[in-house]
Amino acid sequence: MDNRNLFAGIDVGSMTTKCVIIDSENILASTVIYTDAEPKKAGVAILDSVLGMIGANREDISYAVGTGYGRISLDFFDHTATEITCHATGVRHINPGVEGIIDIGGQDSKAIKLKPDGTIMDFILNDRCAAGTGRFLEVMARTLRLNIEEFSALYEKSINPCPVNSTCIVFAESEVISLVAQGNTKTDIAAGLHQSIARRVGNMAKRLGIAQNTAFVGGVSKNAGMRKALEDYLGIVFVSLSVDPQITGALGAAVMARGRYDKQRQ
Repeated sequence: MDNRNLFAGIDVGSMTTKCVIIDSENILASTVIYTDAEPKKAGVAILDSVLGMIGANREDISYAVGTGYGRISLDFFDHTATEITCHATGVRHINPGVEGIIDIGGQDSKAIKLKPDGTIMDFILNDRCAAGTGRFLEVMARTLRLNIEEFSALYEKSINPCPVNSTCIVFAESEVISLVAQGNTKTDIAAGLHQSIARRVGNMAKRLGIAQNTAFVGGVSKNAGMRKALEDYLGIVFVSLSVDPQITGALGAAVMARGRYDKQRQ
């Protein structure tokens, strides 16, 4: 490895762990792996994996920042930061015009409103219930005996989505079973579930006044049905990002690492 300074950002989430390595100018490598209920093991494994992609080792990292719920389980970070701050930093690094962020992850969802300078103006976090999260979608897809890709694809195929009123994951599962028993199609039930989550998360965004120039990030942002359901509910089109929207938190952590390192060197 040459003598460039490298900076690492690691986002240890409940379902997936993400890592990004940058230098003074570019993203050099990134990847996503499953956390598998072992955040420390996942954090170590992903860093070694991404370093291997660029032929580097840990000694080549000048500064590392950790984020995500599992950040406290790792001891090799120079600094840790909240997911909200890291997503804001990562998204604005890619697109300085973004004014709002919706993040749906494995165990929580967030709506973030940014100031013109990119710092946090306000945010709402739902971390007390699985409704409106990736976990909710996975359980509902499994209840319908669909994989998540099949489940996602049904949203735009539905003509008459079924209303789903339960927000609790347990009650929602029972409601879905009842809807199936009543003869409703999987297509209409899946569409109704997407609309239910769109209302729950979309209302968080509306309370903050988030509208245009909003980015959708997190693992669930790759769910095309969920993306369209949120756009329909909010009456907007999400800003496109030039990077995998699942890694924006890790990217923000890496950008913060570079900034903190540069500040220390001044």
